[in-house]
Amino acid sequence: MPAATTDNDLDLPRMQAGGSPQHLLLTLLGDYWYGQRAALPSAALVALLGEFGITEVSARAALSRLARRGLLEQSKTGRRTSYALSERAAEVLREGSRHIMSFGGAESSWSGRWTVAAFSVPEDQRDLRHALRTRLGWYGFAPLYDGLWVSPHERVAQVTAVLAELGIDRATVFASELADGSPPGGHPIHAWDLDALRVQYERLLEEYEPVRVKWRDGKVGTAEALVARTALMDDWRNFPNLDPELPAGLLPKRWPREQARQLFIELYDGLAQLSEQRVVQVVGQFDADLAHLVRSHTSDFTG
Repeated sequence: MPAATTDNDLDLPRMQAGGSPQHLLLTLLGDYWYGQRAALPSAALVALLGEFGITEVSARAALSRLARRGLLEQSKTGRRTSYALSERAAEVLREGSRHIMSFGGAESSWSGRWTVAAFSVPEDQRDLRHALRTRLGWYGFAPLYDGLWVSPHERVAQVTAVLAELGIDRATVFASELADGSPPGGHPIHAWDLDALRVQYERLLEEYEPVRVKWRDGKVGTAEALVARTALMDDWRNFPNLDPELPAGLLPKRWPREQARQLFIELYDGLAQLSEQRVVQVVGQFDADLAHLVRSHTSDFTG
């Protein structure tokens, strides 16, 4: 593994636009405090967020909000306030990590069947419509038309359950293969903007290739590794929302998903030890015993 240095000239990729201190803190806890129920001092968590340019005021506000949302559990010993992941947060991170790490990892044969969800929700029930669209997105659907969503995966049971849960009865869900030839209304793959999706994959490759080169040359220090690895995770975790592992047979040639995954795996795994060292350094300023509990994990962890 390349040795750590104190080189500070690495042009680090920026965190995804719209990322919040709350989101960032959960990412850090998922990457370096996975499986731990011990509480960390608030000052240590504030300092960790400070590595990313988050002010103390914003960091403490994020801690309070995560506690109110039931994702962190607050405790006090004397004048020291500490926070631990709640069971709910630990489970969310566990399931999310499995999904993110496995994304793009196994290209299975495609049955050729599409799941189609057609529904009608009255205009005055916009909240219900939004809830349904959000849930369909979770299951890898995209809108071919406003009330017609499609997925290249078998999802009839899941969507049927969602419709029942939301009380939507003006809907139908079925799985079917396409008839020969292109459908009059257009091929279902057009529900995804493949050109825009390709741009996102190529952007990730372009932004992180310099990081990979400098890491291979042993020119990335611990602080830089932590920021780069976290930014990479923040980027990569969004791809399952954009690309529900669309079957290779439906995609243009030289599709960059596999290449992007290879870069993610190499850097996420390769920067793990350096990043862990930085987290240990930061936490150790406030509690040496807790610093010994800091652990990173690589992409092949099973949870």
